[in-house]
Order: sequence, then C-alpha cells, then structure tokens
Amino acid sequence: MIDIRAADSRFHTRIPWLDSRHSFSFGHHYDPDNVGHGLLLVSNDDRVRAGTGFSTHPHQDMEIVTWVLTGELEHKDSEGNHGIIYPGLAQRMSAGTGIWHSEMNPSGDTDVHFVQMWVPPDTERIDPSYEQLDINGELAKGGLVPVASGKGHDAAIKIRQRDAVLWAGRLTAGETITVPDAQWVHLFVARGNVTLEGAGLLVEGDAVRLTAAGELRLTADAVDGAEVLVWEMG
Repeated sequence: MIDIRAADSRFHTRIPWLDSRHSFSFGHHYDPDNVGHGLLLVSNDDRVRAGTGFSTHPHQDMEIVTWVLTGELEHKDSEGNHGIIYPGLAQRMSAGTGIWHSEMNPSGDTDVHFVQMWVPPDTERIDPSYEQLDINGELAKGGLVPVASGKGHDAAIKIRQRDAVLWAGRLTAGETITVPDAQWVHLFVARGNVTLEGAGLLVEGDAVRLTAAGELRLTADAVDGAEVLVWEMG
C-alpha cells in the first residue's frame, strides 16, 4: 500500500518562536487514526527562531533521533551530555528510565530547521544515553546512508530498536535510488522534490507511508536534487 500525505495536510503548530508540522498525532493535535506508522510514532518538522527553543523537559522510554537541515541546535541533558547539532551530524538520545533535556537555537540571528523522530525501544527501562556522529563524508558519496540503526550498520548512530533503521540521502540532480523493501517504510521529503514509483511527484514536506510495497525507485529533481529521510521498519 502507498499512502501519500501532502505537506499541507499535516498538523500545524505555530507560535512566536516555533513553526512545526507534525506527521502524526502530537501534543494537543490528536487523531486516533493517525498515531504512527509501523514503529515511527513522531516525525516533527520544526523551525525554531534564533535565540529560542525547547527549554528543559523530560522524556522516558523513547529513542529520539534529531536531524538538522539548516542552522544549529544546542542539546543539553541531565546526564551531562552537551552538543551542537549541525547538518550531517546524526544525534540520538535514548530516554530510558528518564532524562531531562533542552534543545535551543544558539544563534542570535539564524533560525534552525530540523526533523525530530521517535521510535519506541525494544527494551524498556534502560539507562539513558546519548550519541552523535558526523556522517557528512558518507552522505557525500551519494545514495541512501544509514543514519540511525538498530541492526548494527557501520557509520550510523545506534538505536535500541532492532527492527528499525533510518536512512538519509542528499541526492544530486536526477539521482535515482531504491527505497528499501520492508513491512513498513516512511519516506519524508526534507528538501527539494522527488518522483517516487507508484506515487508520482512529491514536493518538500510531503511524506509517503509504505506498507509491504516492495522496492520502489525514487528520483531526485533534475535541477536541484533533494534530501530525503527514510525509515525502514520490520
């Protein structure tokens, strides 16, 4: 099954410091028929104004992956972890038994644009942990690159969910890739436009939920290329 979700159909939160589009139910936005796809429970496309952000707040028993598209995001947590996340730096926080963290835009004049995604762990009540890894070198080689993996992929941050892998692709103009064949796949067009076999043209912010759809060909825009995020889930 191929289920296309247009960018403007997503839940929308807009307040002075945040412009966020939610692919699934989140916060006060709730639809019992839209609470996730496979293991993916949250996929938020966030734009945070300069000098603002998410102040310290708690999480528990969730694998949280953050992918910055433009700008920088500063992470601090109750375990003593501190990092600046920038484009191409994969970041994962395992909330486990409980963790408090903040995510702030450290810039005084530039907004930060990022996608944050949540999947449940395969084992609950683990110790909280944090990992970040620069994979810009791998992305520059083309194709899909594993960003966060529970399957032991090299050059990827590790998540405590053995049935999930997040892939990213910075696709050059006209580049064609194959979307993985899995029980559940979630494709998000982070930047640019693409054409997906069986779905047609997809623009920035569009998402497609695939259920046992097989391997599908995806081609980036012939002029500007594209950036995509693909969750492969068993």
